[in-house]
This record gives sequence, structure tokens and C-alpha cells, in this order.
Amino acid sequence: MENVSSSNGLEKRPKLRFPDFDEPYRTITLGQIASLVNRTDPTSNAPIMMLSAGNGFIMQSEKYSRDNAGQSLKKYILLKKGELAYNHGASKAKQYGCCYELTEDEARIPYVYHCFKVSGAEHTPYVATALNNPKIDRQLKRLVSSSVRMDGLLNISFDDYMSVILHLPSLKEQTHIADFLKKLDERITAQEKLVASLKKHKRGVVSKVFSEIERECSTIRLGDYVSIHRGGSPRPIDAYITDDTDGINWIKIGDTSADDLYITRTREKIVPSGAKKSRRVFQGDLILSNSMSFGRPYILQIDGCIHDGWLLIRDENNVFEKRFLCYYLGSDNVIAQYKRFAAGSCVNNLNSELVGNVEICCPPYRTQQKIANMLTVLDSRIDHASRTHVALLRIRTSLLQQLFI
Repeated sequence: MENVSSSNGLEKRPKLRFPDFDEPYRTITLGQIASLVNRTDPTSNAPIMMLSAGNGFIMQSEKYSRDNAGQSLKKYILLKKGELAYNHGASKAKQYGCCYELTEDEARIPYVYHCFKVSGAEHTPYVATALNNPKIDRQLKRLVSSSVRMDGLLNISFDDYMSVILHLPSLKEQTHIADFLKKLDERITAQEKLVASLKKHKRGVVSKVFSEIERECSTIRLGDYVSIHRGGSPRPIDAYITDDTDGINWIKIGDTSADDLYITRTREKIVPSGAKKSRRVFQGDLILSNSMSFGRPYILQIDGCIHDGWLLIRDENNVFEKRFLCYYLGSDNVIAQYKRFAAGSCVNNLNSELVGNVEICCPPYRTQQKIANMLTVLDSRIDHASRTHVALLRIRTSLLQQLFI
């Protein structure tokens, strides 16, 4: 690929394109290359599908656990492979709706969608990608005649949507770009599957390792070997937040990731007077979220203060390898104990007594190190795969900005 620019300021050219393509892009409206699809077939057995902003066409039962078309099913549009649908419903992922090409043989989809097909002179996958490009949102925003309706749909009519302006290269270049993006999407999907597979593998390893330890070793009560302290929150907290770089790190749940073992930074800081009403923590400390639904432990790589949503766990006698204890307290084996303790009670959060009553095993320190090292290697593999996935998504976003006008 190479960077290009318009020779006279009037011709439409993208910022980036493949070699051997140099002609300017054509400017047309969608209506010039598309025609309405409104076929229905009450006798059809085609799958009932819907449009998801992030995943394209999905089975309606995936979203609602069942097909919920009811009596309106007879009015559903029967869409054929290669035809497109625009869901003009606002969502967090796509504020101005989304448009996708159907890749299955056929599907029945809600009649509120704008359905159409593209002329054979254009490459449908390219047009679909162009219409789903964030650059189109600026035009769609202008087309919205009023706020979102009660049913969640934007007031963009079919004719309005057909007025969207597209800038198209030749059919050959459209095909080249679409094929390239398809391969990139396949690479991204493969990376997503790798990340998911590695996470699943780690969960299995963690469960097996700690289950085997518990079969071989006698258990101890955690509270007999560590001290557990609750954090504190100065009120009102906004009065203690500071932009001063010399402020003290204010450690919140939002500073964590479910896939990380460590907390390395915070988004906010508090003044020293606020720290006196909180609980000071230091690099190397282990803290645990007291949320029953969360319950994740972390090792600090910074000094700071924790609010009352955290529990501080200190092993003054160095009985545990810290990473080992962190992995153990975050395992399903321990989470199951929390749930048993809270069953039939009004306890909604973890507290020092509940966590202190957890029974765990304490194998020799060298065994703890070996287990921690093994799980750390798995975490490193997951982190590398996740970073690669993020990088691929960024590359795709950048290409969509530069290959399309």
C-alpha cells in the first residue's frame, strides 16, 4: 500500500490504496446502486435472524433465548444471500445503526429493517463495509429528523438512507479491498479464539492444580496466618480528589482488569488529609475486592490508599508466596467457599471474618513458587495474545479510515 493525495484538490482519492490503482473515486448516492428488497414468505422455514451492531447477523434466539417474532413473523422480510439490511436502531456500539450483508443462504429478519440489494456493477461486500464505516455516521446524524423513538429506532426512512453519499473505486479495486479486509477479519477472529482458548486453558489448570493440592495437603484457616483489614473512604470523596501529581494513589476497582495479577497505576489521586481517613497500602501488598460477585485479588506494584470496597491481606510471617496466594484466592475453589458461607444469609459482600474463615492448603514454599511461576507463564501468554488482538483491531480501524473516503 502507499499514501496518495489528490492531484488537483477536486478528485476524490483515499489516503491509502493498493499499488496499480490510481483513478479517482466516483461519488454517488446509495440509491443509484441499490434497490429495495421487501419480499415476504409466510411459509418459509428460513432461520429467524437479527442484526447485532458488533457481530452482524445473529440468530434471534441468541439474543432473546428464543424466537420472539410471534404474530409479526408473517411480515418478516425474507432476505437472500448477498443482500443487505440496515438496522436503524441506536446502540452503544453503533449510535446511528448498522448495515451488514447476509452471508447465509437466506434468513427471515424484522420488517423494520431497511433491506436492499446492490447492483452487479458494484462489489457488495465492499459496499457493506463502506456503509458500516464510522465515516458514514456523520451523514446519518444529519438525517435523524428527531430523537430516538420509543421503540429505539432512529427516524431514518428508507428514502433517507438511500440518499447517503458513497465514494466508490472501480469494481476491481472494491474487490481487492474487500478481500484484504476479509482476510484481516479472519485473522482477528482467529486471534479472539486463541485468547479465549488460553483463558479457558488457564481456568482448567488453576482448578486442577489447587484441587490436587487440596487432596494431598491438610487445610489451614487463612485468618490464622494472615491479617485482614478493610479499606476506608473519606467522605465526600470528591473533596479529596486532586490533580496534583504529588497526590497519593487512590486505588479503585476501575483501575483493575479481570485478566491482570497486578495493579500498576491509578486514574485518580487524593490529598494527604484524605489518606488519613482511608487505609494506606504499599507495593507488594495483596488486596481483595469485597464484592461477592467480584472477589478478585491483586498484588500492588504501587503505594496508595484503598477505599472500603477493598480488603487488605497481609502475610507478616511470609508463609505464602504472594503470587501463589493471589492465584489461590482468585480460584473457583475459594470462590465456592465464599458462596457457601453466604448461602441463606443477607451477606452481600466479603468481609474480614468471611475471608478469614476460608480454608486453603499451604504446601512447601518451593512448591508454591513452582505453581506461581507456571501460572505466571500462562498469564504472559494470555497477555501477549490479548495485546496482539488489540493491535490487529487498531490496524483495522486505521485502514478503514484511510482506505475509504
